[in-house]
Amino acid sequence: MFHLPKKVALEDVTLRDGLQNEDRIFSVHEKLALVRDLIASGVKRIQIGSFVHPAWVPQMSNTDKLFQRLPKNPNVTYTALALNETGLERALRTGVKHLYLGISASETHSRKNNNCTVSEAKKRIVKLIKRTKENNVKIRAGIMMAFGCAYEGKIKEEKVLDIAILYHSLEVDEIDLADTAGLANPKQVFELVTKIKAYTGDIPVSLHLHDTRGMGLANLFAGLHAGISTFDASIGGLGGCPFIPNAAGNIATEDTVFMLSEMGIETGIDYLKICSATKQLETLLGKTLPGRMCHLSENKSRTT
Repeated sequence: MFHLPKKVALEDVTLRDGLQNEDRIFSVHEKLALVRDLIASGVKRIQIGSFVHPAWVPQMSNTDKLFQRLPKNPNVTYTALALNETGLERALRTGVKHLYLGISASETHSRKNNNCTVSEAKKRIVKLIKRTKENNVKIRAGIMMAFGCAYEGKIKEEKVLDIAILYHSLEVDEIDLADTAGLANPKQVFELVTKIKAYTGDIPVSLHLHDTRGMGLANLFAGLHAGISTFDASIGGLGGCPFIPNAAGNIATEDTVFMLSEMGIETGIDYLKICSATKQLETLLGKTLPGRMCHLSENKSRTT
């Protein structure tokens, strides 16, 4: 009935997308502890933070210092977000080997998030990608608001396709479609991913999904069916964009791992260890996170 991948890679975005909307400022020491927990759980791709102005996103102010103290592990990919030339230069000074560069398909969100129009953002991203490639840094190129905008509503598919084609021409390493506002539905995900993949050829496509309307995992399943094998997630489902009102968090890493495992899809991640990390994060934040698996009593014993 379904043609699903046997393996899926998850990029944990807790330290970036998860923490960026929180009032509590996490120290480098606390973030390093979380990194170690993620690695111990089997996570192989970790988004460490973003190189943005600390006045706009205070939680990311220590990203540079964090990169300098990361555990050396050849099996783990550390990455971060950069949105402009200043951020890129900061990132390059840390010796980063992988970066997320992106623009929005929404005019309103582009102005709020990048302080420029989509047309201006396209010109900037060309320069950023070329500069990044000159430094032998791998690029995951993102399209924010690919499935809808909290301010504008529906986004025309042509806008998303146009950006994807631009990324393809620049030979990026991966193209990421982000449901930044959590407005996507499974049918839409399947159809847009299928169209994008027809244009991107051998460049892998990944998905960044939010669970604003409770359809995050359903959208992930639609992505699987469309041939996606790389997804973003955050422990406990933490997350949200500072520039989007009422944008709930990402799909929860532990819930995602459990669902995939139940379907016989390998991730290499131990969801029970992720649940333990989620509980610790809840203690630090002083609140319960929306992820489900860490709150179920059945987690006291492993399922087979």
